[in-house]
Amino acid sequence: MLVILLTIVSKSFFKQHFNMNTSELLEKALNFEFLSVEEGVFLFENASLNELMYVGNELRKKQVPHGKVTWQIDRNVNTTNVCIANCKFCNFYRIPGHPDAYITDIETYKKKIEETIKYGGDQLLLQGGHHPELGLSFYVNLFKELKSLYPNIKLHTLGPPEIAHITKLEKSTHREVLKALKEAGMDSLPGAGAEILTDRVRRLISKGKCGAQEWLDIMHEAHKLNITTSGTMMFGHVEAITERFEHLVKIREVQSRKPENAKGFLAFIPWTFQDVDTLLTKIRGVQNLTTPEEYIRMIAMSRIMLPNIKNIQASWLTVGKNIAQICLHAGANDFGSIMIEENVVSAAGAPHRFTAKSIQQSIRDAGFEPQLRNQQYEWREMPEMEEQVIDY
Repeated sequence: MLVILLTIVSKSFFKQHFNMNTSELLEKALNFEFLSVEEGVFLFENASLNELMYVGNELRKKQVPHGKVTWQIDRNVNTTNVCIANCKFCNFYRIPGHPDAYITDIETYKKKIEETIKYGGDQLLLQGGHHPELGLSFYVNLFKELKSLYPNIKLHTLGPPEIAHITKLEKSTHREVLKALKEAGMDSLPGAGAEILTDRVRRLISKGKCGAQEWLDIMHEAHKLNITTSGTMMFGHVEAITERFEHLVKIREVQSRKPENAKGFLAFIPWTFQDVDTLLTKIRGVQNLTTPEEYIRMIAMSRIMLPNIKNIQASWLTVGKNIAQICLHAGANDFGSIMIEENVVSAAGAPHRFTAKSIQQSIRDAGFEPQLRNQQYEWREMPEMEEQVIDY
């Protein structure tokens, strides 16, 4: 009810207090001007889907002039499923002492990494929960060991909430924790745990995680250390439309503050809340009612609102192949990873799967040339590899 009320109030307020014109705002967007929260909301709610797709696509062509759609081969491996954050949308975590709780051992990492290499992968997306007993030394030692065993494997690791958790355990600073992790082998920092970057929403769905400002501060510190990152947004739950655009502006502002020699946010990835059997659905009755058109609109608006971030990724994992293909004509230029393994979002109902062969065919079917990349968005040659058994 509160979200509905906020949305109604915001619509009325914008129409009464802002003399906005859709064509003028779209022209501003085409000129790579920063739109305000209010202007973004107005466009989202008043511009046609065709207009937003056109502008998003034109901006993509200017920012990514090679016209190819990039994709990646990596594997999501979880350090632990023990977590005390108690997020209401997560079915993956287990409380300390639960019979299903685990910490991944080195032999399991070796098996999974060797499989990843066999399938052509060059990276681990390494994340877990807020384990109350796993501090900085655990991750430093783990990263060092993995790098000593597999020096060519890239580690795309943790996320701002985990950095905040480790910092709290160590009574340290974000900078010192990030610096130690980078020296141990962290290659890049994912945008995990962003959800919606307003504290009202975070109190409702992820109260045990860091607040919005701390998430942003950690990303800024990472950029100062020249650690590349990605930005994300999980929407379609308890947030108001205005809060989505506050989120986008905050991401854009952090990117604007990065050091001149730093890449900062390499990409932005919006995805939809997956609601199967989550506490958010069971207790609060919150369901993901995001329509395909709404997701395409958000992709276009991500491109429009974030002119200082080059790559926009369509989340085929949460919306499926067909909608993701349309997003390539609405501003997205990246199809993400085939994700040899993914356990967290899938545990909440995301059913979609790709192989190296099928993701490339889907990109071609959408009218684009597929290009394999690494996490730095540098192109890779197709390696010799075994094809996965699982297909889309």
